[in-house]
Amino acid sequence: MRGSGFDDLPVEEPVAARSSTELSERFAKDLETLGPTFVKIGQLLSTRADLLPVTFLDALARLQDNVEPFPYEQVEAIVSVELGIRVSKAFSWFDRVPVAAASLGQVHRAAMRDGRMVAVKVQRPGIRELILGDLDALAEIADFADRHSAGARRRGYAPVVEEFRKSLLRELDYRQEARNLLTLRQNLAKFERIEVPAPVDDYTTSRVLTTDYVKGEKVTALGPLGKLEIRGAELADELFKAYLHQILVDGFVHADPHPGNVFLTEDGRIALLDLGMVTRVSPALQEKLLQLLLAASEGRGDDAATAAIKIGQEGDAFDAAEFRRRVVEVVADVQDSRIEHLQLGRVVLTIARLSSDCGLRVPSELALLGKTLLNLDLVGRTLDPRFDPNAAIRRYAVELTELRMLKSVSPGSVLGALIEIKDFAERLPGRVNKILDTIASNELALNVDVIDEKLLLEGFQKVANRITVGLILAALIVGAAMLMRVDTSWKILGYPGLAMLLFLAAAGGGFALTLSILLADHQTRKAARSKLPK
Repeated sequence: MRGSGFDDLPVEEPVAARSSTELSERFAKDLETLGPTFVKIGQLLSTRADLLPVTFLDALARLQDNVEPFPYEQVEAIVSVELGIRVSKAFSWFDRVPVAAASLGQVHRAAMRDGRMVAVKVQRPGIRELILGDLDALAEIADFADRHSAGARRRGYAPVVEEFRKSLLRELDYRQEARNLLTLRQNLAKFERIEVPAPVDDYTTSRVLTTDYVKGEKVTALGPLGKLEIRGAELADELFKAYLHQILVDGFVHADPHPGNVFLTEDGRIALLDLGMVTRVSPALQEKLLQLLLAASEGRGDDAATAAIKIGQEGDAFDAAEFRRRVVEVVADVQDSRIEHLQLGRVVLTIARLSSDCGLRVPSELALLGKTLLNLDLVGRTLDPRFDPNAAIRRYAVELTELRMLKSVSPGSVLGALIEIKDFAERLPGRVNKILDTIASNELALNVDVIDEKLLLEGFQKVANRITVGLILAALIVGAAMLMRVDTSWKILGYPGLAMLLFLAAAGGGFALTLSILLADHQTRKAARSKLPK
């Protein structure tokens, strides 16, 4: 309207005209302004490529907890209440100034009475109540969106908020983090260059966590001279191998490996800190993730799409052809630059995003894997600019597969197989008798058009003979297993001699039976081919 004065007001730029990077940075700043709950949610969202574009993931990954530390008087009060003893009695020295402060808590250096240097993480006062209130409000908004928006229903915002609630509540329980530290220490014990600080159980509660103090600095803070003093290539290779072991073998993964949680210690090792966020990967998903990683690392886009479809759950509107085409394009685009420079983590994140766009719902572990690989790529190239994570995956694929197979052959699985054999052996005589009685009483009826009675009887005789031999072999195995518990002076290879003879007899009989079956089948096929018209 002319003359109204509105012509002089600035017109805000339309959202569609803003760059994606500008919007993502503004979104991250807004979350920082809203407070600690939304900062943590933003950090969790940075692992969900199925919900946000990659530019938003990058902006959220850089979110920092820019909060002031709370006073030492509150720290002292919380520690005293939680540990049931005054700070001056529990520690010989306690630094009043925190070495780090975040939205959920802050860390102080201290010394135990025996001189052991520790890090004491103290939870921020009232943070649990604040987070629970914010999450309740978010749950109401997500439920409303799911009920009134088709796009929200397709992505399922309410389950996502519930997943965030569980993750944050686990992170607020420092006892759970202490258990995570112990588990990861045990799983990575064979990696000599990887260190996970040990918790102090007697000085750990739900609001106070005491662990070994790690002397060192962030890997990303290393200067050019510092990099010359370390074995960067070996550290990068071992760190990447350790994470592949977590994801594809143990199924217990440090879910927050951003550069701030990866330290270089004074003795030249890598320390993994902050185990508040972890994830677990099922054995079935591990196999599919390994297939996806190998396909993506080798630039096989179609195979990568097939592996992603196996991982996800197809929705009603899933377009498999379109999804395959887009995944092949993504892998081909990065492969054209050179396979050594392929950012595998970003490829996995993009595949997770494409899955959501095309109606394929994939588990959150896929996006988390992509984010982990992306962070590892940054840390690895910081330690060694020539580090190639894709070559590392191909190099360790065989070893990881062997470890998975060895892990599956556990005492429990072997015992389960023996129980099944025992059950089979116990039920087999009754089943065989029932079959033979049916045959003997002429009650077996077969609906066939043409029948050769002589050939049929010969076939039944072969079946009966093989079943009988199988029954005898099963009895030998069961008998040998029972005799293993009877100690005798005569031994073979350190085991009771009679039991070993029964086992060897069963093995020889099984081999002979198998060879007989194969020869008979070969002769049958040969005879059938000779009757064909030439």
